Amino acid sequence: MANEEESQDAAPKKTSKLPILIGLVLFLALGGGGFYAVYSGLILGPKDAHAAEEEGAEPLPEIAFVPVDSLTITIGQMPTERHLRFVSQLEVDKAHAEEVTLLMPRILDVLNGYLRAIDPAELEDPSALVRVRAQILRRVQIVTGEGRVRDLLITEYILN
Repeated sequence: MANEEESQDAAPKKTSKLPILIGLVLFLALGGGGFYAVYSGLILGPKDAHAAEEEGAEPLPEIAFVPVDSLTITIGQMPTERHLRFVSQLEVDKAHAEEVTLLMPRILDVLNGYLRAIDPAELEDPSALVRVRAQILRRVQIVTGEGRVRDLLITEYILN
């Protein structure tokens, strides 16, 4: 019987919830403090937040846009004849704007030749505009010389 009394007295003691509670409070406090530090810019923010706000946006580069004459091109054979209306602009450095404008007849010739040679089925593909833009930009850069034309902006591309 003595063994029974000892076993009842030696019943499992309840563990204290104090360490879990302290851990939870510390977790919330450190998490909140870390969030505040990142959100307010104390950590991982700009080195001088006030200077960054005062400076504002960076100035735009010295660019100009040279309009390319609109082109209406007949695509396909007579029974299924369709038309493509193509209007674009060339993004150039301001220093080269006059030179690119001088070469506009050559640029139009390259555009006409390329757009007439494209298969009509290829133009109907939704992703065709990306490929056409890349091909035309490369051809224009070859005509004008490297470094003069930065980009081609297609402002109108209507296939009917």
